[in-house]
Amino acid sequence: MSERQADLGEPALDVAVASPSALHGVQGWLVRQAVKGWLPLRRFWPPAERSAEGRRGRLSIELVSHCWNYSHLLECQLGSLVAAPPRDVDVTMTVYHSQEDARTVELLELVSRRDVPGVRWDWRALPREQLFRRSIGRNHAALATEADWIWFTDCDVLFTQGCLDALGAALQGRTDPLVYPSVELLTSLLTDDAVRGTEAPALRDVAQSFEFVEVPVTRAKGPLQITHGDVARANGYCRDISAYQRAEPAFAKCHEDTAFRWLLGTQGVGVPVPGLARIRHLAKGRYGEAGAIRRTVRRLQERLRHPG
Repeated sequence: MSERQADLGEPALDVAVASPSALHGVQGWLVRQAVKGWLPLRRFWPPAERSAEGRRGRLSIELVSHCWNYSHLLECQLGSLVAAPPRDVDVTMTVYHSQEDARTVELLELVSRRDVPGVRWDWRALPREQLFRRSIGRNHAALATEADWIWFTDCDVLFTQGCLDALGAALQGRTDPLVYPSVELLTSLLTDDAVRGTEAPALRDVAQSFEFVEVPVTRAKGPLQITHGDVARANGYCRDISAYQRAEPAFAKCHEDTAFRWLLGTQGVGVPVPGLARIRHLAKGRYGEAGAIRRTVRRLQERLRHPG
């Protein structure tokens, strides 16, 4: 029997959220240069706490997604959990969203009425300016999680049959601060029309609808960051970089993902997670009008990677 959070209101986060300022812009730039190795600034942030207890048996895993104008992708992600619920692990599906995104709110209300064995629904609404800096929600989730492991993901990731059970088996006794799936199944770059479902929100199982190609993964990149719960609770998610804990007027590029690995001092360790899939999508709805430029760039990148 799944549990669910009935309140879709906006909670007060237990983290400080500063107003945008030129100082934060400068700090963000300095952190990016430090992450690249161009500036020796690592000493300005405390060493990450990496001690963790190796747990065995039936593990608990929290999945954390953010959704802004991506409800058609979230339909697929939540649909994958409903279609292929885990058998050997307990899963909490946490979604950060905004009450201003009406279609996502409607979808979450729909899903809240579905009881899925082994899955607990947890919806956390934020003011959109806080949602627009993804590390605010991730930091909140990291500090608050009660799970053995927490997976920071995106709503274009699908957990197909056996995926999460395989992850639970791979994590038995591990004390690594950060792991990631060693391979992922990717679609081609799909248009918005190819991904969208019906006009009204509906759960969708699309695992058999698209063609996927297996691709190796070399690091714990943005949607594939699986962190030990002890490490998450001790460090948060870029908790001490104030530039990554401030509200934004528009959805910010997720530079904090590389900073998170930099702070932990690791790119992660690959583990076998068969059945992990991801929808590659051309449209970036979270970026609004700026998405047109990004779509053009993504088309060009796709042509360069796959001339045929």
